[in-house]
Amino acid sequence: MSKVGTTEVIDGIGVLTIDYPPVNALSIHTRMALDEGFRQFAADDAVKAIVLICAGRTFIAGADISELGKNVGGPNLGEVFDLIEGGTKPVVAAIHGTALGGGYEFALTCHYRIAVPSAKVGLPEVNLGLLPGAGGTQRLPRIVGIPAALDLITGGAPVPAPKALELGMIDALAEEGRLREDAIAFAARLIAEGRPLLRVRDRQDKVEPYRGKTEIYSEYLKKNARQWRGFKAPYNIVKAIEAAAELDFDAGMVRERELFMELMESTESAAQRYYFFAEREGAKVPDLPKDTETLPVKAVGVIGAGTMGGGITMNFLNAGIPVTLVEMSQAALDRGVGVIRKNYENSAAKGRMTAQQVEQRMALLTPSLEMESLGQADLIIEAVYEDMGIKKEVFGKLDAIARPGAILASNTSFLDLDEIASATARPESVVGLHFFSPANVMRLLEIVRGAKTSNAVLATALKVARTIAKVPVVSRVGPGFIANRVMSPRSRQAMELVLEGPTPQDIDAAIYGYGFAMGPFAMGDLVGLDVIGRGSNERTLQSDLVKLGRLGQKSGGGFYDYDEQRKASPSPVAAQVIADFAAYKGVASKGSQSAEAIVARLLYPVVNEGAKVLEEGVAIRASDIDVACILGYNWPVYTGGPMFWADTVGLPKVVEGLKAMGIEPAKLLAEKAASGGSFTRG
Repeated sequence: MSKVGTTEVIDGIGVLTIDYPPVNALSIHTRMALDEGFRQFAADDAVKAIVLICAGRTFIAGADISELGKNVGGPNLGEVFDLIEGGTKPVVAAIHGTALGGGYEFALTCHYRIAVPSAKVGLPEVNLGLLPGAGGTQRLPRIVGIPAALDLITGGAPVPAPKALELGMIDALAEEGRLREDAIAFAARLIAEGRPLLRVRDRQDKVEPYRGKTEIYSEYLKKNARQWRGFKAPYNIVKAIEAAAELDFDAGMVRERELFMELMESTESAAQRYYFFAEREGAKVPDLPKDTETLPVKAVGVIGAGTMGGGITMNFLNAGIPVTLVEMSQAALDRGVGVIRKNYENSAAKGRMTAQQVEQRMALLTPSLEMESLGQADLIIEAVYEDMGIKKEVFGKLDAIARPGAILASNTSFLDLDEIASATARPESVVGLHFFSPANVMRLLEIVRGAKTSNAVLATALKVARTIAKVPVVSRVGPGFIANRVMSPRSRQAMELVLEGPTPQDIDAAIYGYGFAMGPFAMGDLVGLDVIGRGSNERTLQSDLVKLGRLGQKSGGGFYDYDEQRKASPSPVAAQVIADFAAYKGVASKGSQSAEAIVARLLYPVVNEGAKVLEEGVAIRASDIDVACILGYNWPVYTGGPMFWADTVGLPKVVEGLKAMGIEPAKLLAEKAASGGSFTRG
């Protein structure tokens, strides 16, 4: 046997153990060990059944991505699957950790599956813009039925073992910590009871009832059309599952392969696969030594119990970390604590947590009116009004209160962190933790690294992000940091373009068609035009609408008119305001424009700003910009984000478009366009 696999025979049960750290991927070494082990047991008359189990932290994790596109020789995955599935002795997959994607497809080729309660199984390929390409769409429907398979594969979520047992995805639960013993006992029972050697591929009872009922698929597609807008993978998954019911297994496998390759070659899947790795890159800071020691964060302080402060607090309570929440008035404090409780109680009402869990979280919260109560906190996050004077005053007070070594963080979304840090005698302890609203929901956390932020503080901030289930992106100091700065040109261009002829509905329709949830004018009306223009003394299009009492949805009118159900319709009043403001600005109408031209006008400047952010060293890499825009602004993930999208459009075309708009292309963008370079492709 190879070093990856070891075999043992116990009372007629052959046990093959795979040990290929870190995650037992299906590499050439693993495939060779499987091939050798199963052939050995097949030739041994003393072996009546086989248990496949893995050492380490998990069952087989899936394909070895380092081998993609390479010819590495040895038995391929299909040959290993055929060897196991076509054998004459029952094979039991013993699962711990996770069996996802190719790992679970592997388990489906075994005749039976047993798992510990903590294990999870599933087929998450949809998240990469793909479908399970090793028989998952053909085998899973045969054990759970068509409706369940549709939900499981298009949803892609891992399924906990107890639920998997209920669905039929596994056949038995082992006792936690006794997987090997229980799997061997399970295999022995199969032999003793003379259970049939039934391959998943041969099972028909779960798919036969749906044969010929093609309306199931059209109705399912219709039901999910809004959710799947712009994605290709869910549609191909539905087609593949339909093939499981309508075709024999081998023909279904051919159809699965066709549909898989169609996705593999698509821009949408390339974007989603790029994004999958981009999200993981964000935590890697090239000049931060890997052995940097982090600081303990066992108690947190939050200043400000408003929307942001309350949401930030919930992240830490959810992670089991106690929080002292400070406000200036009892009324504001009570209101903030009340909102936190209500949010948790709403989650409990929806079955997402128990009443006991609500109380456990609330017990970790200490409301306070005294900033001095933060003296023993390890991390203090300021979430007060976005005003430099106020923030510096808060940090000056914190400097005198916080214990030595405590991390002082600002949730500022725009202001100069270095200036904030200058209010303290310990700028090395200051870092930006920019949460996006609602802070308890949005996954993005921009970690702002000040000029003097220490490595230990930065490393701790990255660890905190993981602890509270956020995706970190590290930014240097600069106006708006990454996401807000890069996305700001979109709004500016929309406000300029609407004066030139295209209507708010034309512009919103183009941006919606590109893949955003809503366009800039619908978004403005939703947020409130009085909120967007707050603090500006300059006459703007928004301020003209606000003067007429048109604040957006909440007042029944903004850029659109709204009925009692807040359904939008074009507004003659807003059209006149736009025309009047265009006259005031001396902008002549150029008529309507195509959706493609509108998208270019609004989004090419975003790419240009992204190039400047890279040039200035505010962002470490282009993929960080894409992650920030996707998670912070819901940029459609199937385009990969602005920088990946620019590469797919072609950088010379983007440069040309910017010049036609009278915008000077960023130096880095112009250089890459001229040299045939790319932001995201090496």
